[in-house]
Amino acid sequence: MIKIFRTNENNKLVQLGINEAVSGSWFNLIKPTDEEINKVSLILGLDEDFLRNSLDVDERSRIEIDNGNVLVITNVPIMTEDGNFDTLPLGIVLTPTCLITVCSRENNIISSFNKETAHFFNTNNKTGFMLKILYRSAKFYLKYLGMINRATDVVEEELKKTTNNKALFQLIEVQRTLVYFSTALKDNDLVLQKILRMTKQSTPLIRTTEEEDDLLEDAIIENKQAIEMVEMHRTILESMMDGFASIINNNLNLVIKFLTATTIILSIPTMIGGLWGMNVPVPFGHNPYGFLIIIMMSILVAILTVIFFRRKGMF
Repeated sequence: MIKIFRTNENNKLVQLGINEAVSGSWFNLIKPTDEEINKVSLILGLDEDFLRNSLDVDERSRIEIDNGNVLVITNVPIMTEDGNFDTLPLGIVLTPTCLITVCSRENNIISSFNKETAHFFNTNNKTGFMLKILYRSAKFYLKYLGMINRATDVVEEELKKTTNNKALFQLIEVQRTLVYFSTALKDNDLVLQKILRMTKQSTPLIRTTEEEDDLLEDAIIENKQAIEMVEMHRTILESMMDGFASIINNNLNLVIKFLTATTIILSIPTMIGGLWGMNVPVPFGHNPYGFLIIIMMSILVAILTVIFFRRKGMF
């Protein structure tokens, strides 16, 4: 899918047809077909690989330069249909005339740049627009990390009441998400640092104003804060998982200890009954109260065994 926008003289975002694209246009490609990629590359004189690279879900964050065109690939956070979180490559291509965003699926970062928020960005300012996308990506990482933290607190409360597999699987999913976030954020930090160096070169490919320099620094700070939050959550989660593993093992030991003690106690009446059930002369064999005596003896021995086990901490 291709959508082309441009900020007009009234600072309004207007949509254009592919044949109406002019300098300052924003080409937004979401899950583009081969035909659409070929069409955009011909119109803007781009290498098709510049557009295809961002569609690989395993693509790492990086910067590539070719014939005055700059490709910035950053990994952005997404929320899946089942409520989990993941990361996805987002390509931002700066050409001498236009800006292109390429992604393999819809995402909240690009969706947040629309006609309602048009007064916050300008497609004619390609560098500023790119930096705002990178800044928005870092903010979404922080937002999703907050959601993950709240969800983890809920799971922790559930595990305090009952240790069930569903809650443990949720914690494992959170761990997986934090690993993806940590890797993506560290790669994004390298990209932001490289952009910072490119702006300070004597002949910069990415030219920025003082305001845009501040925005870039803000994006770097937000990204570093997200990295620190991820590491903190990972440490807390690992400690929590270790703690719950110890609790599960301790509970299992208590159950085994209880069942062992119960088995021994229940075996005492069975053993006594077996001895008096043999077809040989036994004490109280002719006593009219013999059965009652044997029952009381079994109960007494069982009670004494229970008292002994309680003193030993078996119950």
